[in-house]
Amino acid sequence: MQPAAAQTAAQRDGHAAAAAPREGARKTRPRARRGEVRTSWITLAGLAVLIAAWWLSVRLLHVPSYILPDPLAVVRALWSGLAVSPASATGYYLPLWSTFCNAAIGFAIGTGAGLVLGSLMAESRTVERLLMPYAFALQSLPKVAIAPLIVIWLGFGDGSKIAIAALLSFFPILINSFTGLRAVEPERIDLMRSLSASRLETYRIVKLPNAAPYIFAGLDMAVVYALLGTIVAEFLGAQQGMGVVITQAQAVTDVAGVFAALVILGAMGILLHAVVRRLEKRVVHWADRNKR
Repeated sequence: MQPAAAQTAAQRDGHAAAAAPREGARKTRPRARRGEVRTSWITLAGLAVLIAAWWLSVRLLHVPSYILPDPLAVVRALWSGLAVSPASATGYYLPLWSTFCNAAIGFAIGTGAGLVLGSLMAESRTVERLLMPYAFALQSLPKVAIAPLIVIWLGFGDGSKIAIAALLSFFPILINSFTGLRAVEPERIDLMRSLSASRLETYRIVKLPNAAPYIFAGLDMAVVYALLGTIVAEFLGAQQGMGVVITQAQAVTDVAGVFAALVILGAMGILLHAVVRRLEKRVVHWADRNKR
């Protein structure tokens, strides 16, 4: 009877130990949601304070509208560009879609090339010595000086916008993927070697998951840089895009229209950042759990 009782007690202890992580996870989720709600409220409160300070500054200091427009004027400019048909040439939808598409294509090309070259440099010291100096030399060049050359080479179409977006999003992924792949503990590499794992299996099972938080940190920067690169190319010469909208508003001294376009671009950057963070939580779920 005693062994049976001991076995039953051990089973109960095992069930309790298995249920403890589940209960802890259930308790953690509401806390995380409450933290997200609290952060959202803090962000909205900060935005309200900023708009109130903006409005009071314009009203009390009598700032001219061509220097700093009234928030209501910016809202009216936003409404005039949003309360139209998506196919209308006078609205913000077509320029925003053009900017987004070119930034997304450039982002995909730049991050793909950065991940491949960063992986090659992390796997081979020879490739690192060969490519790393040129990568830093390219990054040190002012992009404002390179952008006109790219526009001359590729024209005023989508090619130059995609190229500049890819160029700006390339370096963060290159460095972050290289750093993450090199940051693997030697013991884990030795374990894979003892299991007769191939180099590709070691990369896929150990190195790439270890580098995933670094890569997503680079993606978070690269997605904003790709948007900036597209806007820069549109400033230099394009037929469509949010950069063209800003240039046209500046030409007629429509400062409220410029602010409206900047608000849209800021919202777009926040949205892209949120998408990358959400994807990071889905993919690198173990890192998110460790942070909590």
